[in-house]
Amino acid sequence: MSSRNLIQIKQFCLYHEIENTFITELHNYGLIEIIVFEEDEYFQPEQLPAVEKMIRLHYDLKINLEGLDVIANLLSKIEALQQNLTTTQNKLRLYEQHQID
Repeated sequence: MSSRNLIQIKQFCLYHEIENTFITELHNYGLIEIIVFEEDEYFQPEQLPAVEKMIRLHYDLKINLEGLDVIANLLSKIEALQQNLTTTQNKLRLYEQHQID
């Protein structure tokens, strides 16, 4: 495994001026996945938007970790519902096309 495509947590926290423990707590709540490689901790770049969103919610809006957990779960459910709605709408359009023909 290479760390080339991973985001080092120490550097990320320095850049955002936050404590490393915040990222550890996000991991403890199951909100992000931490990868340990050569004694350093990293996370996947795909997690970056979610991590930055949680930083803003926590530090700017003063939402605690329990609240972040609830928000993340609700956003995940909303995304799944939106995907389900899109699939259903596509099936309906296909059905309507067959009715017209």
